[in-house]
Amino acid sequence: MPSWPTCLRRLPLLLGAVLACAILAPTPGRASDIASFNAAIEAFAAHNRVADGYLRTNMAELAALQIDRMKTAWADITERFAADPPPELRANPRFAATFTDVRQDIESADRQMDTDVPAARRALRDIRERLSELRRASGMAVLADCVLEANGTYAALFAFDKTPPEWEKPDLANAANALLEITKRCDVLADADTRQNPEFRRLIDGTRNGLAFIPKAIETKDRDLLRRVIDELRAFDNLLTFRYG
Repeated sequence: MPSWPTCLRRLPLLLGAVLACAILAPTPGRASDIASFNAAIEAFAAHNRVADGYLRTNMAELAALQIDRMKTAWADITERFAADPPPELRANPRFAATFTDVRQDIESADRQMDTDVPAARRALRDIRERLSELRRASGMAVLADCVLEANGTYAALFAFDKTPPEWEKPDLANAANALLEITKRCDVLADADTRQNPEFRRLIDGTRNGLAFIPKAIETKDRDLLRRVIDELRAFDNLLTFRYG
């Protein structure tokens, strides 16, 4: 057994080993953790959604407050993750550019919100698209990505509100089926808590229930029924984006 003086001589080595283990060992919430990154992005995206909702309803002062919060949230994300990406994103060719592009989009939305609301809203949507492209480039997808894709699918169906369908062609049925399929995917991508949330269920199940009337509208060539369905689906689309996009 080592003598007491020998133990004292070894103590610095032992302390050094312990310190090295403490530094190298993974800890909850460290910057390189993908769950922490996704959570920070979702908190940032929530401000984006609310800002866009306020701009859509011409509430510029409240939108400005959310854009200021976006700036703060993005600065925090940049500080935490720009130099230390999660392992899943380190080889992502879009990673570095996304930080610059999103910051510029925030600044663009801030500059234009008082003079060109559509341009400001496009800048906010560009942010959603950039973050979705970043995740997809690493083979990842979250509910917000599915909602973004669903927005386009809803829009394809809404086009029949302005341009009456040619009832004998499959275009309207195909658009309805595409929307039905993407709502199924969004349902699968949602986490368990979201999937069971009454608000989420109302939007997903409400969309499916509305789509169930499309075959009848086609069969009876009932444009008024189609318009009523589209009006209801448009509300679901807006709420889905506002809450989960």
